[in-house]
Order: sequence, then C-alpha cells, then structure tokens
Amino acid sequence: MDQAENPNKEGIVLQNSRADYVASAAKSALGMVPFAGSLLAEIAGNVIPNQRIDRIVKYAEALESRLSKIERDVVKQNMSDENFTDLVEESLRQAARSLTDERRGYISSLVSNSISSDDIEHYESKHLLRILGELNDIEIIWLRFYLNPVMSGDTEFREKHAHILNPVAAHLGSAQPELDKSTLQNSYKEHLASLGLLEKDIDMDTSSRGVKLKTKGYKITSLGRLLLREVGFSNEILG
Repeated sequence: MDQAENPNKEGIVLQNSRADYVASAAKSALGMVPFAGSLLAEIAGNVIPNQRIDRIVKYAEALESRLSKIERDVVKQNMSDENFTDLVEESLRQAARSLTDERRGYISSLVSNSISSDDIEHYESKHLLRILGELNDIEIIWLRFYLNPVMSGDTEFREKHAHILNPVAAHLGSAQPELDKSTLQNSYKEHLASLGLLEKDIDMDTSSRGVKLKTKGYKITSLGRLLLREVGFSNEILG
C-alpha cells in the first residue's frame, strides 16, 4: 500500500521520528551525568517521550549526589531487581512532572534510600513514592510541620514557610479570601489524613456529665514519619 492509499502513514512516521528524537535527546542529556545518568538513560526513552527533558536531567543530578554515597557495585546489583527498576521508572515519571528542586530532592532521596536502607524493600519504597506523588509541595510542608507542632518549636522552618503555615481562622464575618484560604488549609490536612499520614488528635474531656471526646487537631502518624524520613527529613528534630 503506497502513501496515497494510506494517508495516515506520513503522520505515523513523523510521530515515531519525533518520539525517537526525544528518546535520543533524553539519553544524550542524561549521559552528561556520569553515573546516575547512565543508569536512567536506558529507561528514560520508554518513560518520558514528550516530557520535559531538563527536569529529568536535574533529577539525575540530584540522584547522582545521593548515589555517590553508596558503593556503585551495590547500585548496579539493584538494577537487576525488577522491583527496583519499577521504582526507578515511577521516579522518572514523577520527576518529569516536578516543578521544583525540592520535589526532585524528595524523589531522589527516596530512591537512594531504597538501596541503602536494610529496613525498606523496593516495593515498599514504590508504595511510598506513589503516596508522595499524591501530595503537592504545600501538603509536604504541612506534613513536615507536624513533626514538631508545639508553639515554640521549629522556629526557622515556620518563618521560612510562614506564608503557608500561618493559620487562617475564618468566621461568619470573614471576607471571601479568608474563607477560601481557611478552606484550603483544612483541605490539605484532610487529604494528609485520608492518606494515613496524619490522624485526628483526640482529647478526653471528663466532667460530671461523663466523658466527651474532643478533637484538638491533627498529629503525625508512623506512616507520615516514615515518608518524611525516606524523602530526606531524617535529621529533623521530632518534637
């Protein structure tokens, strides 16, 4: 069948050529990163056609920094584990969508910890990575806040992210912008709780009328602490 008989042929050829070009460009760019880049290059062509190559390169550089602390033979040995290559593929997809260096740092930390930690299996790291993929950067800041939520704790962190963490106490007479901000703050915490990263902090109020359960707010769960540790907050004071 010639081109006249198949009018879609030219479009298919161009689409395939473009995909090949993007894959080639990805491999070439990743090749500039000595070790981590070469590990990611073979996977990248299948995972990130039509995605932002520069984000992947920045991710490779972040991962290179993390992997430099691990024996290269150990890293290469892990590359033969399908659970680890699945983890790396997912990390590439998330890195291609990442907008900040902080996010790429979280992803690279989780992948490198999957190799260096004896406590977490690769498939468990992939589960944590999927949870991370469901969080936006503001929700990660809120989760990190609950590591040390006391009023006098974590002053430097709170000042740095004051525009996010300053509480908005909306009431019936509040203007719409305040109501909106309060609603969004509550939504972030509710989403973290729905993923099992936060839980309601319940206080028992005892009186002559009996025991009442009173919600004081939220507190971080073991899963929340684990996720933060795996994405690079292991040296933070836990409060």
